[in-house]
Amino acid sequence: MDVLIVGGTGLISTGITRQAVDAGHDVTLFHRGETESELPDSVDHVYGDRDETDELADAAESVNPDVVVDMVCFTPEQAEGAVEAFAGVDQFVFCSTVDVYHRPLDANPATEEAPREPPVSQYGADKAECEDIFMDAHEDAFQTTVIRPWSTYGEGGPVIHTMGWGTYYLDRMRKGEPIIVHGDGATLWGPCHRDDVAGAFVAALGNETTYGEAYHVTSEEVISWNQYHEYVADAMDAPDPDLVYIPTDKLVRAVPERTDPLVDHFQYSTVFDNSKAKRDLDFEYTISFREGVERTIEFMDESEIDDWDSENDDEIIAAWRDASQEFVETLQE
Repeated sequence: MDVLIVGGTGLISTGITRQAVDAGHDVTLFHRGETESELPDSVDHVYGDRDETDELADAAESVNPDVVVDMVCFTPEQAEGAVEAFAGVDQFVFCSTVDVYHRPLDANPATEEAPREPPVSQYGADKAECEDIFMDAHEDAFQTTVIRPWSTYGEGGPVIHTMGWGTYYLDRMRKGEPIIVHGDGATLWGPCHRDDVAGAFVAALGNETTYGEAYHVTSEEVISWNQYHEYVADAMDAPDPDLVYIPTDKLVRAVPERTDPLVDHFQYSTVFDNSKAKRDLDFEYTISFREGVERTIEFMDESEIDDWDSENDDEIIAAWRDASQEFVETLQE
């Protein structure tokens, strides 16, 4: 099939591009040409701005794809432009997110019918509205398939942590410096390697079973944040991590400028039911987090990792330890 990927050079989409070529599809990427990725020589490139509907339409006319995979649609305006530009293709596969669901989840594991209101974030609200626009266009403009990844990582992407995406975290871990952890580290998280996520997207291409459906494509290895940091340390052959537990609400109040991911995502224990993707997309979780994070860190070591003290984590940790000690001493008097 002729497949047009809007994006195609990002973390997940690089994996999709490679696997789609391996599956025998003719792949063209529509992107701005600003991100370099190692891609098969057979991949064609069309350069443009996805915010310009006429440029999307020109790409659709020149490529004449059977399937469009949209990896970089984040706003309702972009979704409406995509419907206009790609009306007439056989299938439209939209990369959404589990952030469309309300938090905390009503039940774990969550199915694809979990409540979406009120939204957890503006990002989640926008993605949910995009889904609705594409589903409204289903069978009129094209056949719609929606895929909802969770925390995707891999070569070319970051190793996340309580304070966000800063690479300095890895240098702290390697040097045995203390690591900030929200709460008591017992809340659950589920990273999934991009190659496993990409496989589900490729399995959706031209798959009539997926028309009009939405799918979770998430980890099958849900771990606590304590385990997460232990796996990262082990993958780096670093000392046992020195984890400093700070209540989430106190951390958010103290450094709100650094805790958006914590507020919207990391503080919640979430588990997602992948059984629908296993049934219709042959989704498999094949890369353990321990293996995948080692591969990711090896890739990152080839580029620059920030110094361990490049953020104010030590200031935060010292303030919390002083306050905790004062609390204990007050009650012991």
